Amino acid sequence: MAETEIGLGKSGRRAYRLDEVTIVPTRRTRDAELVDTSWELDAYRFDLPILASAMDSVVSPDTAIALGGMGAGGVLHLEGVWTRHDSPDEVLAELASLDDPAATRRLREIYATPVRHELVVERISQIKDAGVMACAAVTPQRTEELMPAIREAELDLLVIQGSVLSAEHVSNHDEPLNLKTYIRQLDIPVIVGGCASYQAALHLMRTGAAGVLVGVGSGSTGTTSAVVGIGMPQATAIADARAARMRHLDETGVYVHVIADGGMSTGGDIARAIVCGADAVMLGAPLAAATDAPGRGYHWGMSAPHATLPKGTRVAVEPRGSLVEVVSGPAVDMSGRTNLVGALRGAMASCGYDNLKEFQKAELMVTGLGA
Repeated sequence: MAETEIGLGKSGRRAYRLDEVTIVPTRRTRDAELVDTSWELDAYRFDLPILASAMDSVVSPDTAIALGGMGAGGVLHLEGVWTRHDSPDEVLAELASLDDPAATRRLREIYATPVRHELVVERISQIKDAGVMACAAVTPQRTEELMPAIREAELDLLVIQGSVLSAEHVSNHDEPLNLKTYIRQLDIPVIVGGCASYQAALHLMRTGAAGVLVGVGSGSTGTTSAVVGIGMPQATAIADARAARMRHLDETGVYVHVIADGGMSTGGDIARAIVCGADAVMLGAPLAAATDAPGRGYHWGMSAPHATLPKGTRVAVEPRGSLVEVVSGPAVDMSGRTNLVGALRGAMASCGYDNLKEFQKAELMVTGLGA
């Protein structure tokens, strides 16, 4: 791709947000009920290409169970309020009653409470006992510490997630987690991320991960770009990861799933992410807007309460409808923020594709008119 001159001594590629590209219908159309939105990750099949972000404002054990019943997946954060407090609903209700300055201080206090082994086991078991797949996330720094509890609870799918995650980390303090060695020793599928470049995605795929999260600084609560100047517009990030996936497939014969994480608020965004190359999407703010979301009208990322350098903030979200209405409808307005799956089905049907892998072949056009 041609580079644009920034100045005499520096140039860079032009990158695109999802709202700067549009899908071009060029084939026959089909009925929306003939569209298949399912996908498979390792031994697990999902009816919907949606994972809920590992954020306390989005996923509780009850939310994870509800999403599992819809055919999606809810990723519980094992370093959140659910594994630190006996009564997390009371903690979340208190947070919702505070103004922003007070909430910021209280967030740090809440997340200073230690994670407890027995609560990790209890929360995972609660999800599994409901008969749905249990998926949970940890940071690289806490993975080995929490692994005994994860194994005891027999977690189905593990997400190892950081704001920016690499296969190689250099440290002069603690011995860093070697993802390539560690993942290959586990007997459960692992998703890793986030990343935002071809090279980073390829390195993460080579760890043996079943899926890679793509997105850095693109979420509505993230301030990574403002704080440390790091990020990548999501359409280009997904397309780069798609290219890395093809190279990895050519080299190894192993298909690693690309999961777009952040930068999506409407059904149209999800459709564009799939066409850019994503196999599925991870959603935060759109699901936090559900009236029954645990955040109670607020949304924040797990980096928001960081003790020394927060890279996220708490934001108010406008209620859009119940979780069911947000995910699968019926839509309650014309904003594109409810019935997300219905919108995806409509896009696929309008372009004539009957499954997600085929839909990835749809034509894109750059508009450059993103807001």
